[in-house]
Formats: sequence, structure tokens, C-alpha cells
Amino acid sequence: MPCHNQQLNNVSSGQEHPMKQVRFVNSSSSSSSSVPSVLTSSEPSDATAQPVSQDNLGPQLKLLPLNDQIRELQTIIRDKTTSRGDFVFCADRLIRLVVEEGLNQLPYSECTVTTPTGYKYEGVKFERGNCGVSIMRSGEAMEQGLRDCCRSIRIGKILIQSDEETQKAKVYYAKFPPDVYRRKVLLMYPILSTGNTVIEAVRVLIEHGVQPRHIILLSLFSTPHGAKSIIQEFPDITILTTEVHPVAPTHFGQSHDIERKQH
Repeated sequence: MPCHNQQLNNVSSGQEHPMKQVRFVNSSSSSSSSVPSVLTSSEPSDATAQPVSQDNLGPQLKLLPLNDQIRELQTIIRDKTTSRGDFVFCADRLIRLVVEEGLNQLPYSECTVTTPTGYKYEGVKFERGNCGVSIMRSGEAMEQGLRDCCRSIRIGKILIQSDEETQKAKVYYAKFPPDVYRRKVLLMYPILSTGNTVIEAVRVLIEHGVQPRHIILLSLFSTPHGAKSIIQEFPDITILTTEVHPVAPTHFGQSHDIERKQH
């Protein structure tokens, strides 16, 4: 039985982290793990990936505050014995956590409201002018998580595929809100491997008037090479992910899409 069905006694459900609190990547946040054979055909199943120092990637790369819940979800997603149903369940949970933290990076403004008992409450409100953009097809798996948090948010799409011979990314389809150039963009792509697809997607957004500093890339897993390539190309972009590891679970899109089609 997957471990997510067990009681997590050491995780306090009442803990909250302050607004915009994220941990920056450093060498101590990476850990070595066994590489499942389903992740890549070029690696043996008993190979062990070594941690890679991320100190030179800078503050543009942000990691969710790590806790046992996130670590368990990462473990289940990487486990080759995980059933498809459990895989999708855990992936959707991790997506929701990434989306919530992504929204936390967007601008808020202070406001005052009146409670049902007549008291004034000093709070904050979400500023409008944001949208989501998913990189098809795996990025579409993150759309529902965004809609669950922002029911009326507009979502655009980009379809990019790599040439089998040159490995260069090519844009086949792009559709955005007409005023995307005025908005903060949550760019959704769950696995950053080489970074080529995301780089091409950001170029398309720039062609439509979006500034890189207004783009927040939401990802579940990233390789050091993928994150570094994106940041070197666009130093003002923000990347938000749960883990930076030399081996990314590249089976994510296929496993998630198959399960979705079955339902």
C-alpha cells in the first residue's frame, strides 16, 4: 500500500509559512537517490545520481519549503512500482502545492473588510491582471490545479515539439489572452529536463509583449542543466519547483496523460 495512505504523525497540519517564504537552492537541499529504470533508458536501474551544487543559479530559482509531505509525494511519483491511480493522485497534490506557492509570488494589496459581526479586519486582496499559460501537453496537467485556486483565471496554451534530428524546439500552436502583455504569467510545465521547450515558450511570450520579469515558471521537478539554461537565457524569469536533481522523472507526462484518458 502506498505510503501516502499512512498517518503522518510528524507533520503538523497547523503550520503555516509566511507570505512569499521560499527556500533558495543550495548544495545541502539536494540529495542522492536511486534512479528507477523507467526514468531514462540511458541509465542502469542501480545507478545513483550524485547531488549537484546549485549555488550559482541565484535567487531566480526558488524551491518550495521542503517537508515530509512534499518529500513523500516526490518519492511516490518516482517509484516505478506506483500504480497509475496513485501516481495521478500524488501528482495532482504536488501540482496544487506548487500552484499555491506560485500564486503567493504574485502581487497583493492591503484592504479593509467588515466582518459579519461589524468589526473591521485589515487584510489583503489578490490584485487582478494575471493569467496562466500551459505548455502542451504535460503542462495541461497543471491547469486544473490553477483553476481550483483561481476559478476565473484565463489560461493560454503553447504547443512546442522538438525535432527528432536537431532536437531544436519548434512552435506549432500558441493562443493567449489578447492583453497577455499586461499580465503576470504563470507558465506551467511539470518537468524541466533540458530547458529547451521552456526557452522557446518564453520567446513566444516575449514576442507577444510579455516581459520575462513578469513570468513565473511553475514546475514540479527540474534538472540543474534545465534550470541553468533557462536562467542564463532569461535572467529576470522566476522558476518555482519542488526539487532540483540530475535525473528528472521524465515518465510524468505519459503516466499522467494515460490515466486522465482512462477517466
